Amino acid sequence: MLRKTVIIIVLYLIPVFYLAAQDIETEKESVKKVIQSAYIDGLHNKGELIDVEKGFHPGFVLLGVKDNSLTQYPIYTWIESFNKRKKDDPTPIKPENKIVCEYLQIDITGNAAMAKIQLKRNNELIFTDYLLLYKFDDGWKIVSKTYFRH
Repeated sequence: MLRKTVIIIVLYLIPVFYLAAQDIETEKESVKKVIQSAYIDGLHNKGELIDVEKGFHPGFVLLGVKDNSLTQYPIYTWIESFNKRKKDDPTPIKPENKIVCEYLQIDITGNAAMAKIQLKRNNELIFTDYLLLYKFDDGWKIVSKTYFRH
């Protein structure tokens, strides 16, 4: 009797775990889409400002280290330099010069996510980034970044 009960419970739980795994994969794809449109295609490859604003939380901060001190670069400052760069040179980036992204890891727990990515130009590694995201009512937003320049 105990054996039948255990088998029934296991058979019941298999689809539950399968559906949960599918949900995580769907969320990972959503995270990748935000990173691609707002960060890679947007900020790095001179994309559309609306896509940048949609994918970044207004409280976003890029954290860095310079001369052994922590630096902070808020999104509104980054957007100002983005707009200036597009105004100074409105020419689209040639496909061979675009930044491409390789996703090394995406980890999601509840409404929090972390993405470890590598950025390359012309097959040359230039950055390893760690992006933190939260899921809000209107979707995933990038809230913070740390990085290593290669």
